[in-house]
Amino acid sequence: MFTLFVRLLGLFALAGAVVGLVVDGTKTIAASSLTVTPLGQAWFSFDPGSLTAFQGFVASHVEAYVGPWVWSPVVEFLLTLPIWFVLGGLGAFLLLVGRRRRYRSIAA
Repeated sequence: MFTLFVRLLGLFALAGAVVGLVVDGTKTIAASSLTVTPLGQAWFSFDPGSLTAFQGFVASHVEAYVGPWVWSPVVEFLLTLPIWFVLGGLGAFLLLVGRRRRYRSIAA
């Protein structure tokens, strides 16, 4: 049941990646120059309060144990990546984790 849920999340992430790629492709054709939508910009336009809450969570829970370097280089870099790239990678990872295992008999 858990693998089905993980595969379903992976498929939704891949569908979101395709939608993001189509939106960026449409913007690129309309502007006649390459246009990509970063994850941070899409997240901020969707729900700015949750992005601020996530930054507060990272500052209070993650950086307290790991160090102050987590937000600035790591999370900011991830927020500048195109949304289709992030969702596509996440979807591929979830589909890989949730794949069905093929069991082979070792008897000859």
